[in-house]
Amino acid sequence: MSRKILVTNALPYANGDIHLGHLVGYIQGDIWVRYQRMRGSTVHYVCADDTHGTPIMLRAEKEGITPETLIGRVHGEHLRDFTDFGVAFDNYHSTHSPENRAYAEEVYKRLTAAKLIETRSIEQFYDPVKEMFLPDRFIKGECPKCAAADQYGDNCEVCGAAYAPTELKNPYSAVSGAKPVLKTSEHFFFRLSDPRAVAFLREWTRGTNAAGTRRLQAEAANKMKEWLGEDGQEGENTLSDWDISRDAPYFGFEIPGAPGKYFYVWLDAPIGYLASFRNLADKRGDIVVDDFVDAARAEAAGTEMVHFIGKDILYFHALFWPAMLQFAGLRTPSQLCVNGFLTVDGAKMSKSRGTFITARSYVTQGLNPEWLRYYFATKSNGTMEDVDLNLDDLIAKVNSDLVGKYVNIASRCAGFITKRFDGKLAASDAAATAAFKAAHEAGTIAQAYEERDYSRALREIMHLADLANQYVNDRKPWELAKQEGREADLHVVCSTALTLFRDLTLYLKPVLPALAAKVETFLAIAPLGWQGEWQPLQAGHVVNIYAHLMTRVERKQIDALLEANRDSLAPAPAAAAADAKAATSQQRHAEKQQHAAQTAETASPHISIDDFTKVDLRIAKIVAAEHVEGADKLIRLQLDIGEDKPRQVFAGIKSAYDPASLVGRMTVMVANLAPRKMKFGLSEGMVLAASDPDGKTGGLYVLSPDAGATAGMRVK
Repeated sequence: MSRKILVTNALPYANGDIHLGHLVGYIQGDIWVRYQRMRGSTVHYVCADDTHGTPIMLRAEKEGITPETLIGRVHGEHLRDFTDFGVAFDNYHSTHSPENRAYAEEVYKRLTAAKLIETRSIEQFYDPVKEMFLPDRFIKGECPKCAAADQYGDNCEVCGAAYAPTELKNPYSAVSGAKPVLKTSEHFFFRLSDPRAVAFLREWTRGTNAAGTRRLQAEAANKMKEWLGEDGQEGENTLSDWDISRDAPYFGFEIPGAPGKYFYVWLDAPIGYLASFRNLADKRGDIVVDDFVDAARAEAAGTEMVHFIGKDILYFHALFWPAMLQFAGLRTPSQLCVNGFLTVDGAKMSKSRGTFITARSYVTQGLNPEWLRYYFATKSNGTMEDVDLNLDDLIAKVNSDLVGKYVNIASRCAGFITKRFDGKLAASDAAATAAFKAAHEAGTIAQAYEERDYSRALREIMHLADLANQYVNDRKPWELAKQEGREADLHVVCSTALTLFRDLTLYLKPVLPALAAKVETFLAIAPLGWQGEWQPLQAGHVVNIYAHLMTRVERKQIDALLEANRDSLAPAPAAAAADAKAATSQQRHAEKQQHAAQTAETASPHISIDDFTKVDLRIAKIVAAEHVEGADKLIRLQLDIGEDKPRQVFAGIKSAYDPASLVGRMTVMVANLAPRKMKFGLSEGMVLAASDPDGKTGGLYVLSPDAGATAGMRVK
């Protein structure tokens, strides 16, 4: 049965370039959409720029332009980059739109009527020069733990400590440099902790949609369980009410009936999905929006709404967003498809690690976007695991799979068909095509695409490519062409090879749409789809003259790409030396560092066995792991070391690990380290990890013991 699906991708923020890390989720979403359409489903694929907030306002002011001018320019740049990489949205809109304003005001009105909006007074830092309240990341000062200067308002990049902005010493505004003052303001909150919302979310996050598919991947559902607690244990949930307002000056939509108050970006941003869809419907005139958006109408119409998002915004999309929709009388998502980050050689992509590459530079250097689509697909398995990019591996995989295996089939056989047989095909060899027919009927490749396990799909496709190449190698058409009386054999072999090539193109089409279109032209066939019974290319069918389909990746092209990104690939410069406002604290910090360096220089290069035995190293099993809300670097671990209850440890490994991937893993911890009281709770030990000497430019690797080690064992 044909499905009717509204598919969205996360909205990129209109304050920067699209980079290769962004493209992971968009390519995964586009592949799934193309597959669904090949199955005959009706799919509406929409996205938009996320355009509101303080950073947009301040960047526009710095550039001397209006926010509207800035977001208009960025919108064009983002759409250009997505189009270049084959991400084919039906509509790419903006959250700064009349459709989005109307939806935001209606949702707010309905939530207010449901008594899920309340006002509270909160105290925040205020910039008296800019006359604006400051988000945490726009406040800087001296770390309250180590006295390092120029640290952000939520955590220290020198010692890793996390804290509230009010704990900073000598705070100053990152916008104006002025000393901020504490000021009280009335804010609007969505009551996410309301028992109605908690009960709904417990069911929604653990349930299935109308088709019986889980709304959330298992690892995502487990994460939600940590926040929501269990049924019947109302005190266990850790959901906080969500601040949905900001004070002027702010670039966004003013809240109706509340002058000077604006909807916070995280209220109107996800609503942008619905606004973009409404805008598409208004353009086309043949889409009934309420069949996809209204709760009752959507259920009756049997429509679906599927979101592709990154795991960094899972909290908003799996808790805040569905609760907001539910109590506004709108349909909730049928499914969240959550992808991991892009890592480069095992470490999260970032400027400071020298692994930041923009989408624009990739295209400008003349690299084929479908090389990257294929490579990302080979690393995507439908889970929240990170996708790792190794540029040498990309070269090898593309050259081996796409050029050496796939394109090679047509390039070795097509010329004989046009030169010897006027482009007409013979009947295919039934025995040679049997495996391909069986694969089509088994549907395992299709199922892998459905489950977004593209890596499994491509492994099966490349296995078929190996069979096709084996067939060609065994028959050797280049030798048959030299032998008298073997014309008929040559004709069958080359015709069969092109049928096999056609099948491989069908399976690769969601990943390589541009290349597939070239093949369809060469083979003179209708656009390939997944419907109907398998049939070979028919005898007498005429193909066009073969033209080269794909070139190999050359190392010099990759080197040129790296060179083009040299400025952004350079490690981030160290913090500037003393500034007048923080000279005293910086001097104290420098003196501490100098003392530590001198101590290290004069210390013995060896320690005694007595020194070593003072450290109690234990094997620990990670029984729970979660992000720490409000902390950029920390993961909260619960470690079993054979005691009555697990130890709580805060580890600065968020940049390298997804918490879900750590649960059940064995590691090594320092068990007799003095407990440390932090903003988020008591840390009762330290896990061991390896990194480069300065801990900044390379990977981060949590240590693991060999198989057989159990929790509580002493490391000696």
